[in-house]
Amino acid sequence: MAAVGAACAAALAALTAVPAQAHAPAARPAPHWQLKDTGAPDVRFRGLAAVGRDTAWVAGTAGTVLRTTDGGGTWRDVSPPGAGDLQFRDVEAFDARHAVVLAIGEGEASRVYRTDDGGGTWTESFRNTDTRAFYDCLTFLDRRHGLALSDPVDGKFRILSTGDGGRSWAMLPDAGMPAALEGEAGFAASGQCLVASGPRDVWLATGGGAHARVLHSADRGLTWTAAATPVLAGDPARGVFALAFRDRAHGLAVGGDYRADQPSPRAAATSADGGRTWRPAATPPPAYRSGVAWLPHSRVAALAVGPTGTDLTTDGGRTWRTLDTGSYDTVDCAPDPVCWAAGEKGRVARLER
Repeated sequence: MAAVGAACAAALAALTAVPAQAHAPAARPAPHWQLKDTGAPDVRFRGLAAVGRDTAWVAGTAGTVLRTTDGGGTWRDVSPPGAGDLQFRDVEAFDARHAVVLAIGEGEASRVYRTDDGGGTWTESFRNTDTRAFYDCLTFLDRRHGLALSDPVDGKFRILSTGDGGRSWAMLPDAGMPAALEGEAGFAASGQCLVASGPRDVWLATGGGAHARVLHSADRGLTWTAAATPVLAGDPARGVFALAFRDRAHGLAVGGDYRADQPSPRAAATSADGGRTWRPAATPPPAYRSGVAWLPHSRVAALAVGPTGTDLTTDGGRTWRTLDTGSYDTVDCAPDPVCWAAGEKGRVARLER
């Protein structure tokens, strides 16, 4: 185990180290994204699950789900049959064979599918029949317990729960859910508006209201508390778009205004108390960001991505610096350690050093 830990630490240092000075010997290039050809230039991938260095799943427009098991060298189209009209925005994968995907939209456009054979076959495990509901994101606390988030219905966010790995779903009671703000909703931008850490803690991100909020549940979605964040709000296009928690206490929130012609000051915030309070980043990303992920085995390093670039923090989210100006919508990391990103025009990349 010590050897494994040392290897992980060395790999993490390679990913996050500040580039050496030009005069120093054996200088290494900065971390960078290496694009992988998915063969799907017309698809926008907002759903991403990084299983490891070799295995990743992506899900996107036109009902598309792809999987690689060779580090992105080749991609297999494992899209559910008959899903061409659906918009997949989230995928949660447990390994190379078992995954759950979420399609978003009003009414029956919101659906959940599960595969146990690497996408060879799929089972539709949930179809929304309430025209008032619109599902945005899903997350799993372990291989059995998961939640899915809908925009508010009757003034409160709606939560689905599964205890069998996504094979069946039930609506949770809303008695423990605070009232939503006027215009408040989740953003189905990166599969990261609902995230978990550990066996019971879940957080959901909001926008569209007077305040961009983060709601936290410590009992798998039965009861929730809400906290305002300093992230840009006050408009349907503004709010927190993505969350990442490395443990029960330490969280990152990113977002802003997704419109390309609008600035996004205060695009990131941090929490050190489980989401009860949030502080703005001293040096935030320079523009709207839709995805965020902690680097594996790190207490201080994380990546944020958006249509205008990728930013790295090495101080727990207080300051960010731009690594790349390519367009990505979502980012996810695995313990290998490895990080993947995905976005428009079939773009999928793996972080390399």
